[in-house]
Amino acid sequence: MNLRGIYASCRDIRFGYGRQEVLRGIHCTIEGGEFLGIIGPNGSGKTTFLKILNGELLPNRGEVLLDGESVPRMSRRQIAQKVAVVPQVKELAFRFTVLEMVMMGRSPHLGLLEFERRRDMETVQWAMEMTNISHLADRDLSELSGGEHQRVFIARALAQNPSMILMDEATAFLDIGHQANIMDLMQRLNNDQGMTIAVVTQDINLASAYCDRIVLFNAGRIHSIGTPGNVITKADIEKVYGLPVLVDTNPETGTPRVTLRKKVTFHNNV
Repeated sequence: MNLRGIYASCRDIRFGYGRQEVLRGIHCTIEGGEFLGIIGPNGSGKTTFLKILNGELLPNRGEVLLDGESVPRMSRRQIAQKVAVVPQVKELAFRFTVLEMVMMGRSPHLGLLEFERRRDMETVQWAMEMTNISHLADRDLSELSGGEHQRVFIARALAQNPSMILMDEATAFLDIGHQANIMDLMQRLNNDQGMTIAVVTQDINLASAYCDRIVLFNAGRIHSIGTPGNVITKADIEKVYGLPVLVDTNPETGTPRVTLRKKVTFHNNV
């Protein structure tokens, strides 16, 4: 696993759907072993950026490298051996047990019509132990809570044995407790396993509390990139989101904390 140096990079990336340009000249690197947060308003290009990194979309212009290799020249299987994606909580069209879903993570390492081997089962068992879902192995996914559901998808990602995990608003629609549990889990994987993590989230404070660096997107461009203290500032958040905010320091984490300022109108009782 690559723990130092640049693991993924984008240079002058441009991408559009038809005539609508979504990404405009993106330059970004992801260091091996870092925890990167990606924030920005809806429609600013965050998810498209992840899809470019994962090879799901090919840029109209620019260079994308993954562990030193050109992503457009890699097969889907080669990419899946290096990068795993954890999506939002969503309904599935087919019914699977937890074990069956996690086992799907081994697909990039199996040949055509090849059955799982002992090594694959051991990897799956490890992934379920890491995410604390071993006791749910025989349960149907439809029976699980949102937090449990996301742990299953993180376990599936771990079963791929990747060097990097991309999370696309994977804590959306979860309550604050489950959000913290998921982010705590990702931080442990980052610290203990050296896993490179990139998280797209709408929760600025969550990104600030957990991530080493933050990328702030705005209108298809990177507005700023750096430590939470350098990126999450009153001036930049107000400019990008168009809302008045208060930015102070979280007394527990020492990281920036954003609070929306609301004008209060007082009405005289007649």
